[in-house]
Amino acid sequence: MNWLNKLERKIGRYAVPNLIIWLIGAYTIGFVFRNVSPGILNYLTLSPYHILHGQIWRLVTWVFMPTDSNLIFLLIMALFYYQLGMALERTWGTFRFNVYIFGGMIFTVIGAFVLYGIYYAMNASVISQMPALAAQLSYSIASGFSTNYINMSIFLAFAIMYPDMQVMLYFIIPIKMKWMAIVYVVLTLYEFVISGWADRIAIFMSLLNFIIFFFSTRNFKRYSPHEIHRRQQFKSQMRQPRPGSGITRHKCAICGRTELDDPNLEFRFCSKCDGNYEYCQDHLFTHKHIKKG
Repeated sequence: MNWLNKLERKIGRYAVPNLIIWLIGAYTIGFVFRNVSPGILNYLTLSPYHILHGQIWRLVTWVFMPTDSNLIFLLIMALFYYQLGMALERTWGTFRFNVYIFGGMIFTVIGAFVLYGIYYAMNASVISQMPALAAQLSYSIASGFSTNYINMSIFLAFAIMYPDMQVMLYFIIPIKMKWMAIVYVVLTLYEFVISGWADRIAIFMSLLNFIIFFFSTRNFKRYSPHEIHRRQQFKSQMRQPRPGSGITRHKCAICGRTELDDPNLEFRFCSKCDGNYEYCQDHLFTHKHIKKG
């Protein structure tokens, strides 16, 4: 995926490590708001009308909107998605996981504005006489956009990477990820069919990152937990560089990072590439093999 590699070389250093922890933290704060002061949530929703009128913080704060009001389900959800998110970040690398999550958020915001534009155009004559109607329409749109489908995109990504991994549904029923994913997809398609256009746009735009990311990325492979563990053991096999030497011993052929950029980076040569090409742990398993001729 050349465009993603080029993008990582330019802005990869700004990727947020452990992004899933920040997301879970946002859900938790939103849950507290809902139970302590629900009125605050009205100022956090993804409302295009209010964003266009200066409340730009809503472009971000809609992530705080809780997906459930039950504490037990919140804890289960947090634990579940923490494990999935951390596994995906270890497999793809921090930057690609960031692109995946932030891509889903950006598409969700775009979807909200597209829907608001459609509704505004369809009701322009009425809104001109009742300006307050625009805000009401925007609030109704905001109610359909949340992180629910962002979470689902994380789940689907994990199911594709690890289809045969078994989890305990409700801590009781053993089931493979691929079967859970099939059920989720069927239910989502059913919801898409029976819902109105507002919900359809919300579903499609929120999952568009999943569709684009996997149809445009051909060199992602599935890894077993053993392979992930092996990648994590690279650090114990590497000699630590001398601090302050200014001379690098390792350089990733994809992102150009060295051990001086991050002493925690791990490097390996690829045995399948023609030539001496060295990669960091984020690209050793995801790069396209270089072949002569």
